[in-house]
Amino acid sequence: MNTDSKTSPHHGVYTRLEPSTIHGVGVFAIIPIPKGTYAFMDHDEPIVWVDKSIVESLPKPLRELYYSFAIIKGEKYGCPKSFNDLTASWYLNHSERPNMAADKDYRFYAVRDISAGEELTIDYRSYSELPVDSV
Repeated sequence: MNTDSKTSPHHGVYTRLEPSTIHGVGVFAIIPIPKGTYAFMDHDEPIVWVDKSIVESLPKPLRELYYSFAIIKGEKYGCPKSFNDLTASWYLNHSERPNMAADKDYRFYAVRDISAGEELTIDYRSYSELPVDSV
């Protein structure tokens, strides 16, 4: 079966998950990513916003999912509809000198050319309040 390049499973794929020296698991470029490129162009699932009071009432292991992966805005935590649906973009690690940025819809794009093998990073403070220090 022939698959043209725009319908193949690798179309628009720039990254993969790998162990990170920054923190646990990170997102790494598998091919060069030009400045301005949206690295996760097919990730368009809506973000679900959960009240902080609900998160705080959960058992510790479930709270830790929100603290590790959610976008924090005041009294709300933004996350995928299920933590079973985490995509690579939810694994971007924080950096004071990031190579990615978020637009108003929380879509991530390269702020400079990124080389294959380089870890993709973002400044969490540019789109989210910092997570709590302890769970």
